[in-house]
Amino acid sequence: MKTILVVDDDNMNLATMKRVLGKEYKVVLVKKGVQAISYLENGTCDMILLDINMPEMDGFEVMKRIRTMEPCSNIPVIFLTGDNDSEMESRCFKEGAIDFIAKPFVPAAMLSRIGRALELEDLRRSLADRLEQKIREVSDIKSKSSQDVLTGLWNRSYTEEAVNKMLESGVPGALLMMDMDNFKLINDNYGHIAGDKTLRMFADTMRDFALDGDILCRIGGDEFILFVRDATSKEELSRRANDMIQDMCRKIEENNYETNTSVSIGIAKAPEDGVEFSKLYNAADKALYYVKQNGKKSYHFFSDKMEEESKRRERTVDLKYLKNLMRRADTGTGSYHLEFDSFHHVYNFISRFIDRSKRDVQILLFTLYENENMQPDATETEYAMDMLEKSIYTSLRRSDISTRYSSRQIIVILMDASSVNGDMVANRIISNFRILYTGKKVTIGYGIAEMDSNLDYE
Repeated sequence: MKTILVVDDDNMNLATMKRVLGKEYKVVLVKKGVQAISYLENGTCDMILLDINMPEMDGFEVMKRIRTMEPCSNIPVIFLTGDNDSEMESRCFKEGAIDFIAKPFVPAAMLSRIGRALELEDLRRSLADRLEQKIREVSDIKSKSSQDVLTGLWNRSYTEEAVNKMLESGVPGALLMMDMDNFKLINDNYGHIAGDKTLRMFADTMRDFALDGDILCRIGGDEFILFVRDATSKEELSRRANDMIQDMCRKIEENNYETNTSVSIGIAKAPEDGVEFSKLYNAADKALYYVKQNGKKSYHFFSDKMEEESKRRERTVDLKYLKNLMRRADTGTGSYHLEFDSFHHVYNFISRFIDRSKRDVQILLFTLYENENMQPDATETEYAMDMLEKSIYTSLRRSDISTRYSSRQIIVILMDASSVNGDMVANRIISNFRILYTGKKVTIGYGIAEMDSNLDYE
């Protein structure tokens, strides 16, 4: 049974309301506005019938007080008035009433107005509840579409948008790109269930060392990102990176995985290394690559890498040091990457090698194209090229060679490979590229040719 609160200073009006409404509704009667407010502070009702002309506090003032009270602000109010003129009617609606009932009361008309008003209120609440449910459902769908299913971390698309918003507002921070060393061995030796467990374990490690406002992301595979908001010092970032590495290595050891799995981290700071996600991503990726090429299980700052390159310009070394340095610099398992200026020397050497050994060697040329009706900017193309380089590096053998010819093309030399093998490798690289690059503006193609000693191929 619905409850109606009647506020009127006239005893006869209250008695009439009780007699007319009492058969269908629970009726609460009060004579003053303060009594109505006191009742609503401890209870609620489905409708308020509110007399306008009352001593101490008139109906309009009571209405204003009620609208400031939660959860009473949406209770429908019908004013009771003896002033049956258009000006009063207009003010009643302006103050937020859904209707008004003129005195003296006509019982049948009053019941009809109240019944209709309650039906409309039920419909309004039903529609409001359905709308709120739909909003929750859409919000839930949007949240799930922005999250990695396996780990519950944010995906790359959400992370890029969120980080860019922070950077645009001038928030300093640091992007930590993390990769699990030798993770493939866990899948190979212990199965993909163990691999998935390890990925979730690393996501939990990230959560343990994240602070409020940080953004945690799984890029894909065993690659993760942590954007540290308001990063203040290299010392703090170093401590956090080292703690994550050590904590994850401890967990790997506790699970008895004999794979020498660890974590490598590349760090780029904003604004020093970039003021947008793509630049920080590329810088952190280069710092991560440095770690991978220098023993893994560590972290490195992009700014340190740039500083080391600057110092090397002024340095001279002896042959023993150089041999050790070169050996240490080639610890990777993927293709051997060269700058194009050096590539043609290796190319000519391989040509001579083919002339003597009669080995099959294939040349692949990968090219990035603009998708129809789309114009990628330089940042988008550079990011796509970085993802292509990463796909090539992880898909090839140590004996294969790659170089970036231009901002849109990469050359690959496949040693001891037939044309059939070359096509298989190219398709594997393209498949990996499409996993890493999720944009829509750039597509990829490739050409293949057999290399011979005369350098004369179509």
